[in-house]
This record gives sequence, C-alpha cells and structure tokens, in this order.
Amino acid sequence: MSMETKLLLVLTATNLSVHLKLPTQRHRATHGMPNASVRPKHGRRNRRRRREDPARNELVCSSLESAQQCLFNQDYGTAFVHYLLVLNLAPEFKDFARESFRFTLFKWAEELDSVGRIQDLFNCYEQALELFPADEVILNSMGEHLFRMGFRDEAAGHFHKALKLRPDYPEARENFYRVANWLVERWHFLMLNDHGRNQKYQQAIQKAVHSGCNTVLDIGTGTGILGMCAKKAGAAEVYACELSKTMYELACEVVAANGMDGGIKILHMKSLEMEVPKDIPQRVSLVVTETVDAGLFGEGIIESLIHAWHHLLLPPQTGENDLRDPAATGRVIPAGATVFGMAVECLEIRRHHRFCVSEVGNLSMAAAGGLRSPVSCSSEPDESMEPYTTERLSRLPGGYKPLTEPFTALNIDFNNVKELEGLSSREVQQVRLPVTQEGELDALAVWFQLHLDEESSLSTGPHEDTCWEQAIYPVHCVKGFVLKPQDELVVEVSCHDAYLRLCSVAVVRDGCEIRLDKRVDEQRSKNPVSSPNPEAELCSALACLQTDQNQTKGFCMLECAEMALLNNKDYHQSFCSALAKLISQLKVKCQNQEHGAGIESDPSDLATDCSHLHYVLDVSEGFSLLSLIAASQGHVKAYSSVEKTKQQEVLKRLAKSNRIPEENLEFWLNRMEDEQGMLQRPSREKLWSAIILDCVETCGLIRQKLMEKASLARCLLEEGGRIFPERIVVYGMLVESDTLLLESAVQGQEPTLGFNIAPFINQFTVPVHVFLDFSTLECRHLSEDVELFVLDLMNANANYVNREVKVQATSAGRVTAIPFWYHIFLDQEISVSSLSQNSHWKQAAVVLQQPLEVRAGDWVRLAVKLHKSTISILANVESVPGTMDC
Repeated sequence: MSMETKLLLVLTATNLSVHLKLPTQRHRATHGMPNASVRPKHGRRNRRRRREDPARNELVCSSLESAQQCLFNQDYGTAFVHYLLVLNLAPEFKDFARESFRFTLFKWAEELDSVGRIQDLFNCYEQALELFPADEVILNSMGEHLFRMGFRDEAAGHFHKALKLRPDYPEARENFYRVANWLVERWHFLMLNDHGRNQKYQQAIQKAVHSGCNTVLDIGTGTGILGMCAKKAGAAEVYACELSKTMYELACEVVAANGMDGGIKILHMKSLEMEVPKDIPQRVSLVVTETVDAGLFGEGIIESLIHAWHHLLLPPQTGENDLRDPAATGRVIPAGATVFGMAVECLEIRRHHRFCVSEVGNLSMAAAGGLRSPVSCSSEPDESMEPYTTERLSRLPGGYKPLTEPFTALNIDFNNVKELEGLSSREVQQVRLPVTQEGELDALAVWFQLHLDEESSLSTGPHEDTCWEQAIYPVHCVKGFVLKPQDELVVEVSCHDAYLRLCSVAVVRDGCEIRLDKRVDEQRSKNPVSSPNPEAELCSALACLQTDQNQTKGFCMLECAEMALLNNKDYHQSFCSALAKLISQLKVKCQNQEHGAGIESDPSDLATDCSHLHYVLDVSEGFSLLSLIAASQGHVKAYSSVEKTKQQEVLKRLAKSNRIPEENLEFWLNRMEDEQGMLQRPSREKLWSAIILDCVETCGLIRQKLMEKASLARCLLEEGGRIFPERIVVYGMLVESDTLLLESAVQGQEPTLGFNIAPFINQFTVPVHVFLDFSTLECRHLSEDVELFVLDLMNANANYVNREVKVQATSAGRVTAIPFWYHIFLDQEISVSSLSQNSHWKQAAVVLQQPLEVRAGDWVRLAVKLHKSTISILANVESVPGTMDC
C-alpha cells in the first residue's frame, strides 16, 4: 500500500462508537535498551544472600541481547517472548526494561490486532500486567483495546485503575471521562438528587416490609439504594442483582460503606438467570425494581417480572379475601403503571426524523427517494427500526404544540402475572383522539404514571421535574399533514414484542377516514370523490403525505443527526458558496499558468481534459452530500467516504437527476482493493484541491484526532488547495445552572436517604457535559460570550495548546459551568455556527467541581487547554486566591 493511501486511510478512519470516540495511543520507548552488562544495585546485604546461578545469568543476558536484536529487526512477537523470560527470571531488571518492554508489547499488540488474533492480544496484556500490575500506561492501553472490542465495563475498570495510580495521567483521564457517560448514565445523578422520588420509594418499601414482606429482591440494583431501604426497614433477608459490572462493583462498595455487606447479597447477573436455591435460598416476598425507561417497557421489566413470578417470588394474593400471612405471598414495587400519550407538532422532532426540504446546496432532492430516521413504529415488530426515541419535551428548542388532549394508552398491573403474560398477545387497541388545535402532525409523545402502591405514585409527564424523559413516536411523512379541530386522529396501541407501540394510522374528517399507512391510490378506490368537499381536500393533502410504493420498500435509513444535517439548508449553502469560490479561483489560476506558458486551450475542452479537473475529497462521518455539491461545480471529480450501499445509491440517483456525470463522483473506500485504479491522478506536486474534514461530533465535542488529520490533509493539498473548514473558533460563556450540577454529581452534604452514596458514584463525575441545547438550558447568563480558543487547520504555526482568557462577570451569582460552541470558518468570509437554530450539532459545557462566587464586574480568569482534541478549562476569580479545577 502506498504512502498516499495510508494517509488517506488515516484521514477517513472511522472512530470508535456514536455516542464514544477513544483515541488509539501509540507508545514509543523513551529510554535506550537496557545494558546487559550493568549490574543492578543492591542495598544492605541480607543475611541469606541468594546464591548466584551462572546458567540463569547467562540465559538472562542472551535473552536480553536477543530481545534487542528482534526489536531492531521489527520482530516484536519474538522480542516480547524474550522480555517475558528475562523479567520472570530476573525481576530486578523491571525498572531498567520497563520502557522497552512497553514499546514491544504495544507494537506486538498492534500486529495481533491487525490479523484478528484477539485472544492472543489479551493474553499478552495479562502476562504484562502480571509483571507490572501497577503500570498505568499498560492498564490504559489494555482498556483501549477492551473498549474497541465492546467490553465497556472492563475498559472502564482499567482506565479507573490507571487514574488511581496516576491521577494526572491525561490519556487515562480522557478515556475514563468518555467511557463514564456510558457506564454510569447521567440519569443516575438526577435520580439520586430527586428527593421526592427517593422518599416515595423508601416509604412504599418501608410499608411493605412492615406489613410482613421480610425477604426482598432488588432487580437492577444500580447503586443499591432500594435494597438498602429494604434492609433499613427491617427486612430479614435482602438480595440484589445487577448486570453491569461497573454498577455491580459500585453497589458492593456502597453497601459495604454503609455497614450492610453482611445483610445484602449482591449478585452480578441478570435476574432472568437466577434460580432457587442456587442463587437465593428461597423465594422472596417482595421484588423492588426501577427497570423502566421512558417507554416503560424498554429495559425488559415485563420479561423480568414474569420470570420472577414463576421462579423467584412467592405466589401473589388471590384477592381481598386472601387471609394468608403477607410473608407467605409475593408482591412487586412498583405495583403497576398507567401510560398516557398525545399528538404533538414539533419542528425539532420533525427535522430529526423526516426529510423536509426539496433543495440542498443548489441540488434538487426530488430523486432522493425514501429517507427516514431509524426510529419508526408499526404494529408489527421490525428489528431494523427502533419503535421510539426519547426527548425531554420541556427542553426542545422551539417547544412543542399539543394537538390533542392526553389520552390513556395502557394500564398494566405488575402484580398480575396473567396480565403480564398476556401483554404481548393483547389485541391491537384503536383509540380515536379529537384534535383540539390546528397543527402539523409530527409525533406521538408518551409518558406514564408509576404506581408504587395503592397510595403513592410517580409521574414522568412533560411538565414534571423528573429524571425521566418522554418517549417519542415520530410520524414519517414526505410532507407534513395539518390536522384541524373537529378532525379525529386514529391511533393503534399494541405490545406485540413487549415494547409499547403507538402508531398514527388514520385521520377522520367529516366522516371520511383516510388511512395514513396505505397508498393514496388505494384510498381513492375506497373513497371515491366526485366534487370538491372536505374529503377531496383531505385526499389531496394525503397525496402529498404518501411516498411512492417502490421508494417506501427501498427506503434509505439515516441517523437522526444525519437527517437533521440534511434538512439544514444554510449549512449546505455555505459549503456550496465556499467550494464554488475555491474552484473558481483555481480555474483562474490554472488558466493564467497556461497562458503564461503559451498554451492555447479550447474552453469547450475543459470538461474532458483531465489536466483541468480539480479533485475534492470528503471525509465526513456518515452520510454527506458535500462530495455531490463539489462535483456539481463543474470540472471537479469528487470522492466520497460514504460506505453504506443504500446511501451510495441515493447519491448516485441525485447525481444523475442533477446531470452530474457519473465519472465525476467516486466512492473511494470501494476502490481500496484496486489501489492503482484509485490513485491514477495527474502528475502534480499535490493531489487534492480541497479536503473536507468533519470536525465536530454531534454531541458538541471536537472530533478525536482532528489536528492530526488536519496535519495529514495539508500534506495532500495541491498548491492553492484548502482544507474545509480552515479554522474553528471556540466560544463560551459563564453561566449559573443548577440543572447541570444535578446532572453531574450527587449534590449536598446530607446522605441520600441516610445512606452514604455520593462519594462512590461521584467518582464517575465527568467535567464536560454533552448533548446540550443551550437555547433551552435552565441557566442564568453571568457574562457575554467570549472567544476561548482557535484551531487553525490550514496553518499549523498559528496553533497553540494553552490560552488564558479573562471574562468579566456582568451579573452576580455562582459560576457553575462554561457552555461552549463553535464558529466554523470555511474560509475567511463564510462560516457556520454550531449554535444556530437549525444546527444538527448540540452544545457541550465544562461543569466546575466547585462553583465560583462572582460579583458584577469581577474578572474570571480561564486557562483553556487543548490536549488531543479535548478541551479543558480551569477557572478562578482574580480577587480570590487559588485555582478551581473543572
């Protein structure tokens, strides 16, 4: 493989997971090879000194020499074996050989990884950690490999150990911060900070235990708080299970710290795998759980409760006249739930799930076909689609409009096993909802009331201050349909696969029912209309709603953020203008050079003369139209890194319908096996006229290894070529936000329900919060926005790693966080902002470990640092000594 191809692969290398991107570290020895002739120093002689073994010494020396020679020959596997032998035979060489051993391990691990020898790779790391159990660099590197293989819990454990050994180790710290969001999700902090919710659960458990339920199982224990509530209430035996290794270990620490490790048995397993008497000695009289998501059933509560009733719980009470001792019967907390829903209009939901525009970057999108997000609900399960997504309706930019009154979608009794077993086979329920406000139908929003017992309940409604979001069932349409008062919306409710499914299936207007899930020509055959009337108006509107049947069958799926990006006309128009300007400049430059050389050329030949083609490479993550926009400029051959076949087909159709020659658009990752064909370019000093980099993750962070990619991209540009964007300016602001504090750590000095939990779960606090909507974040602005940092992708000499910024407080308050966002300059004049209303990007915020008290007029000094594309900020008030880390 040529050097150019390697550089291009680095540029387009796909980072680790959507919502987590971990850097791959490359470690090199910083010290020379150990000198075999150097004797280790000894302190005072022991009374019994080990007898010298000449054969051992000779083997150690020869193995050291062999290891060095193998390293010079890049035979890392053999070198690794020699080092293992030396360090096992002569542990006194560990300090001398540590750096060389690390280097050998990491190079050998790279080779094993490249050929798929994963088990051998981890065996090598385990052997290395037997020799160096407290080596933070080896622990961190093994964590990275574990994460890439999908073992998030184990990876986090290694990052955490590395940090405990060396708290200032930046690579381990950044890795741990990025993985912590997945292991201990932010709702854990919100939940523990929700005093009302905690007290209601505690009261319900206390009442059940006092009524005779003295054996308890906590399913999905998390931090162990519900199990500890049961033990504190006087339960004789308490068991708990937790699937996540991280949360299991955390629960064990919490329970032990509260003096209950002898009274609560915690199992690291699914409740579905538990058996009596193998795992618990006998059936329990009470199950407590909170394994519910925004859609109620998404965490598998139905399956786990059915199993519990059959295998782990005592039989339920049979009725009010059941006189058995409560200790001889079983029950569940929560006792049941009521699910509510309503139809809503919401632009923010619409643009993330439905294709809404007809033109993007001067390209007609008529030939795009069926495009939709991966969230789509039907009464029949589809494994390729998620039935719902989640949003906090109260925080959606632009808000939402209820189009119907809330309706009851479902009631479920968790203490009735027959009802639980019959849920999936329930007949589809059809609900008719009177429309109360005119608006475009975008989604059905769903929430629930969780009945802990007959007296106490919790609501997850959109107006409640709760740790739960609402479930969103988006409506997929090519063009929105406006509901009007006096219409009725027909909704079907089903639970075929123990997921709650709500589908908008029909609209009734003036007695005419039109199915939303059928083709328009079928509707017209069933509902013939001969004259203009409300039915004709409805049919006409729905004709715009439906898509072509062939397109529907072959729809192309885009991620929600990709759909929002596709709907962002301003973003694409900015790129269109910047690319057009660059190509125009390069054309003029090319013509001037030809005239200067005395070369005559027919302008009509420019399109076919390869020497006049300009090459553009788009290495955006996921689906991108930018290569097509570049190809539409004329005299441009554009290369796209889109990999999915259906998405490539969409680009090809759009190219054809917009009269872009087929040969002007390439998918270069498809040509990797045909390297010679891919790399046949004109002979010139550099290859590319423009390289488009995807610089910001949807969550609001700079993409990992961005500056390294920019450095490589600059090496591949022709003279006058450009990286898009050329510069990123980071802006921020001082704010006071209790919301961010509640989402970042357990707050306050008082124990949670009297239990010591905060010091343990707060180990998973991360300083940077992501996926924020700054426009709806509950906060007070304490300053004007200020430029924090500049990343110059075209000029490496203009970059720096540290910057100090002074910000003046405009109001008195507590600085709790510094939200930040980006102005992304495509060139000197054209820019896009990640803070704009129609941006597909969210924002991020640094949350201070200790809030700073400021008065109006105070100056706050911010020390901003960029390390491997990660931004960190230290803050302190100039009038107050000491620096607060954040």
